[in-house]
Amino acid sequence: MNNNIEGKVVVITGASSGLGEAAAKSLAEQGAIVVLGARRAERIAALAVEITAKGGRALAITTDVTDAAQVKKLVDEAVNQFGRIDVIINNAGLMPQSPLERLRIDEWDQMIDVNIKGVLYGIAAVLPYMKAQRSGHIINVSSVAGHKVRPGGAVYSATKHAVRVISEGLRQEVKPYNLRTTIISPGAVDTELPFSISEKDVAENIQKFYKEVAIPADSFARTVAFAMSQPEDVDINEILFRPTAQEL
Repeated sequence: MNNNIEGKVVVITGASSGLGEAAAKSLAEQGAIVVLGARRAERIAALAVEITAKGGRALAITTDVTDAAQVKKLVDEAVNQFGRIDVIINNAGLMPQSPLERLRIDEWDQMIDVNIKGVLYGIAAVLPYMKAQRSGHIINVSSVAGHKVRPGGAVYSATKHAVRVISEGLRQEVKPYNLRTTIISPGAVDTELPFSISEKDVAENIQKFYKEVAIPADSFARTVAFAMSQPEDVDINEILFRPTAQEL
């Protein structure tokens, strides 16, 4: 039986670790062709070798999602190599949380550039191809923080709520082109994200919380596979999932 994943060309940003890496491995095992984008060239190159050694198909392209030209190159190269682009997973993200009064303006800018602009650049790169194909699936990664705001997380929550708003606007706009859109909002998942926090006290609290409740990254991979594997006339628009132990 066709799983609606096999043979699809899937571009994944933030593929060097965590959610992106888990999704790449899982989708490749299910027959997808995965195109890996991330800044850490050695990591995605090693991941591509690992996937290929297991019989999968993978291509690694060094990509900084804060540069629209690099994101376009990532998608263009996927199409040049494999003839089409079926899915993009806009996954790259940062979470350097801190109270607003600490004025970490540099970190606010980083989150806006990666978490919002990076998603927009991914959308911009794939839309011309998907419109021409009249098929495609855009998966944007938000967060539980895109639904709930906590002290210290105002800017991060704002960026992740923006992903949801952009995705809902996109969903409505692409109906004429037969495209699907999905927002995935994970709770605490075991990734490097908590280690991007520079404020020591905030980092200690969040890392302790993750150590107590976080679930493996393959939980995200299964969620992606669920959304992708639906028949083409079924559009799973939003999935919010948490560890069973996570209250907030």
